[in-house]
Amino acid sequence: MANTALITGASSGMGVEFARYHASKGGDLIITARREAELQKLKSELETKHGVTVHVVALDLGASGGAEALYKAVQETGETIKILINNAGFGGHGVHIERELSREHAMIDLNIKAVVSLTHMIGNDLVKSGGGKMLHVSSTAGFMPGPMQAVYFASKAFVTSFSQAIDQELRGRGVTSTALCPGGVATEFLETANLENTPMGKGSASFATAESCAKHGYDAMMKGTLVTVNQKSYSFFLNWIVPFMPRRRALKMIAGMQSDG
Repeated sequence: MANTALITGASSGMGVEFARYHASKGGDLIITARREAELQKLKSELETKHGVTVHVVALDLGASGGAEALYKAVQETGETIKILINNAGFGGHGVHIERELSREHAMIDLNIKAVVSLTHMIGNDLVKSGGGKMLHVSSTAGFMPGPMQAVYFASKAFVTSFSQAIDQELRGRGVTSTALCPGGVATEFLETANLENTPMGKGSASFATAESCAKHGYDAMMKGTLVTVNQKSYSFFLNWIVPFMPRRRALKMIAGMQSDG
């Protein structure tokens, strides 16, 4: 298969839209997530509509050995990955010490450890095959601390930083790495993170669609953009307002946005 993409978290939200957009360009796919029924439905849709080949790997990427199991499954397909989209991740709402520690650890395992592992394993293959593209789905949350979502915000700060460093290390060897940092996107994230009753959740009507955000990120990846924010208003806020705010004021503002109303 030429131009094969591996997409994690492909059973819903932006993961589905990344897969649809890639397939629309004639690219084959390996899609992975925990929910096999949703993956099989997407496989059928894409193969029927676009005539591409789609491999399904249903597993828990955040579980111990999950990334290694995925990589083994990828190797067993015999296909050469040219695009890696690290999309899988989740958030969690609440005071850190009041949340279950196991959930915080699970967030780190998926949002950070799995990203690092797949980037290492697939990155080596991309270099050996002559080059390729990586897209790491981060968040505007990575530009600031996040009281009431402390671990999630910190995990996305890691992803944004990590992605840029990987780009610098591998660009000269034919591999680019792009960090996509969306603002609000209409996906399952708010429900999963229990944020529906917060000011952030109540403002979800203004969120970007998963389709538009995925297209923005994919196109930026193909151009080799280092870091991209999908909405100009968020970019302006993050680059020209937040950095100049007193730190305590910024922390209170962010906490307020994520506190139950």
